[in-house]
Amino acid sequence: MKIDARTLPRVLADPGAWRVILLHGEDTGLIRERAQEAARTIIGPEEDPFRLALLDRETHDRLEEEATALSLMGGRRVVRVRDAADSQLKAVEHILGQTTDTLVILEAPGLSSRSKLRALLERRPDCASIGCYPEEGRTLESSITKMLATHRIRIDNDALHWLINCLSADRSATRGEVEKLTLYAGDGGTLSLEDVRTCIGDAGSVSLEDAAFAATQGNRAEADLALERALAEGISPIAIIRAFMAHLHRLRRVRAAMAAGESRTDALKTLRPPVFFKRTAGFSRALELWTLPALTHELTQWQALELACKQTGAPDQLLCRRQTAMLAAQAARQARR
Repeated sequence: MKIDARTLPRVLADPGAWRVILLHGEDTGLIRERAQEAARTIIGPEEDPFRLALLDRETHDRLEEEATALSLMGGRRVVRVRDAADSQLKAVEHILGQTTDTLVILEAPGLSSRSKLRALLERRPDCASIGCYPEEGRTLESSITKMLATHRIRIDNDALHWLINCLSADRSATRGEVEKLTLYAGDGGTLSLEDVRTCIGDAGSVSLEDAAFAATQGNRAEADLALERALAEGISPIAIIRAFMAHLHRLRRVRAAMAAGESRTDALKTLRPPVFFKRTAGFSRALELWTLPALTHELTQWQALELACKQTGAPDQLLCRRQTAMLAAQAARQARR
């Protein structure tokens, strides 16, 4: 059965209602987190090795054996299969044809929509197929506030918006940054914009900000250096693209307000979160170089780049480097005029 967003909370709360749960999509961190939560719901937080089998690529051939094995200590067993693919189709068919109460969790990042395994499980009422895609917008805001709420921590709106623009598209990376914030704030604390910037100042997100600001000011060398730091820190090309697009959107929003008759000062005040005071000069410099039509055109180019990078086998890092270089070159040409 294909699980939609409305049904998802009920499914995750009661994973034992299914025989097989397939977790697929682009967010490997979210896939891993949901698989772990489902397993712990069945066997408990201790993860009893007699009731849990964890299979990787080298041990995929043991899937049917583990799924049909009896629990030596009693209780329902769980088999987690990492990097699952259509090669497990026959084994899953055999398991579903037998009487067993073992829960099989298939972790399949990047599984194609044309996958035969996915088609099989989406047809069966006793199996769940769950898409795991990077959270954004209000969904991401809700996830972050819920994580912080478990420690009774409040976060100011400006700080939350800044954090969302800086986080990568991977759930595990997001959780890691939020855990740093909880340690920084302490139970029952409050996080301001300055707190968040101080705590996450060494993250790859700051490198992304440096790259976007440098590129829109025409500084190719600084943009390239910051981009390479972000890539070295494990930031995905999709996260890089979205950070650049967020910066371009903010520039365009101010430019549009100015075109409507507002002063630059008043237009800048409408941004939420506000431009960090140390970056105000760079943001204003970029506003001088970019017209409203030029920013609209650039956003179109970056949107097309995101689609290109999502194609199977695309050289996404190379494409990001090229687009960043082109953005910086365009800004440099405007500066020379």
